[in-house]
Amino acid sequence: MKVKQMVIIALLTAAICVMAPFSVPIGPIPITLATLGVYLAAGLLGPKWGTLSVTLYVVLGALGVPVFSGFSGGFQKIAGVTGGYIVGYILCAALAGFLMERLRWRHWAIPVAMVAGTAVLYAFGTVWYILQTGTALLPALLACVVPFLPCDAIKIAAATGLVLALRPVLRRSGLPG
Repeated sequence: MKVKQMVIIALLTAAICVMAPFSVPIGPIPITLATLGVYLAAGLLGPKWGTLSVTLYVVLGALGVPVFSGFSGGFQKIAGVTGGYIVGYILCAALAGFLMERLRWRHWAIPVAMVAGTAVLYAFGTVWYILQTGTALLPALLACVVPFLPCDAIKIAAATGLVLALRPVLRRSGLPG
């Protein structure tokens, strides 16, 4: 790995760490900007390095750095009801990055890949939530998925625009992705 690659991976990890703590509590799962950072990591760095960036964010939070929603951190946050979404960020980045790469970064493929990654994130996080709380599927979906659809659509649109604008610049600079 080149120094440039390490720097951009660290910068995207830092961006997620800065965005994610700001949250709006709307129920058991808060709205955060973490997914925007995850989409950017996958879109700018690709599946391998984007997933590494997101994994570093999760590890930092697990170690106690207050990078999770509400400026929280620690393994107990991952072990709690929102932990499936935090771990799901890694799956989201991996799938979205893989699909973008596989579909050769076509303009239409970027938001489609982000939607697919988000679906995996929602599925993993909701199953985790159900196992933690014993909530039935429909109430869990109403609490953990439905309220997030409009915000995530906006974040996907914003991330798509940023990836389309920034990815060519990064590629010309010889950075990962």
